[in-house]
Amino acid sequence: MERRQFLKSSAAIAAASALPLNLLFAQQLAERKFKLALNPGIIGVKSNLSQTLDYAIKYGYEAISPFTEEVMKSYSDAQLNEHTAKMKEHDISYDSTNVPVDFRKDKTTFNNDFKDLETFCKVMAKQGATRINTWIISSHNELTYNENMKEHAYRLGECARVMKDYGIRFGLEYLGTRDAVIARRYPFIASMKEGKELIGEIGGSNVGFVLDSFHWYTANDTLEDIKTLKPEDIITCDINDVRAGFERKEQRDGRRELPMATGIINIKEFLEGVIAIGYDGPVRTEPFNKVLNDMENDAALEANMTAIKKTLATVGLS
Repeated sequence: MERRQFLKSSAAIAAASALPLNLLFAQQLAERKFKLALNPGIIGVKSNLSQTLDYAIKYGYEAISPFTEEVMKSYSDAQLNEHTAKMKEHDISYDSTNVPVDFRKDKTTFNNDFKDLETFCKVMAKQGATRINTWIISSHNELTYNENMKEHAYRLGECARVMKDYGIRFGLEYLGTRDAVIARRYPFIASMKEGKELIGEIGGSNVGFVLDSFHWYTANDTLEDIKTLKPEDIITCDINDVRAGFERKEQRDGRRELPMATGIINIKEFLEGVIAIGYDGPVRTEPFNKVLNDMENDAALEANMTAIKKTLATVGLS
C-alpha cells in the first residue's frame, strides 16, 4: 500500500535559530557526500522515469527514483541502456523506491506479493538501483508489541534476504507521531531506538533506516541519536518541517511543510548529525503538502529545490 494512500484512508493517522557554524567546521563541511534526490510523486509532480531525469538535469537534482515497475513494463534493453547512459553523462544516481510487497496484511497477501520480489530486484539490479524503503505502522489492533515484532522481523527479514542477493539495501522508517501510537490497541515502533530493535531482530547487514527529520522531531529523538548510527545505517534521508501552531505531540503525519518553512524542526542540527557520521546517500523532501501538490510541475520543482538549498545553507553547504 502506498504511504499517501494509507494516510488518506486511515482516519486515525489522518486525524492525527541556530547560531552559524564556526569557520573551521564550515570549512570541513564545504563538500558534502550525500546526493540531492528527486522523488516527484511526493512533491505532487506527475512524471515518468524519462521526464524525471530531465527534471533532475534541469533543476540540479543528483538522484532520481528508479520507477522500477515502469521499467519492467515498458523499457526494452536498448531503452534502458540509453537512459542509463544519460544518467551517467549527467552524474545522476538512483534514490530509493517503495517495497513492492504488502507485508502488513494477512499471510496469503504477503506470500503472493513476496513471490514477485525477486523479479523486481533483478530489474533493479539491471538498472543499477540499490535501495528499497518502507515504513512501519506504529500500532496494531490485534498484535501485541512482541507479536508484531516477530511478524515484522520475519516478513521484512525474508524481503531483505532476497534484496541482499541483488546488492539492494532495505530502509525502514519509524513514524514518530503520537497519534499513530495510540490509534490502535497495541503500540508499536515509534522511535529510532525501537527501530534499532527491529533491525536487530531482522539481522540483515543490508537493513537500515529511512531517517526523516519530521519523525525524528515528533519522536523527540536527538542529535546524539543520529550520531549513534554509521553511514551505512541510513538507506535514504528525508528533510521536512512541521506545521506552526501545533505542539510536538499534536503534529500529524501527512500534514507537513518543506524544510525551513516554519523553522520549528532544528534541521541544522539534524543535518549536522547526518554529515558527522559521513552519510553519502540520497537526501530528499517528503512534505505531503497540499500547497506544493497544487502547483504546476515546474513551480513545485523549483520551490522544492529552493527549500533544499536554504536548508543546506544552514550548515554551510550548497
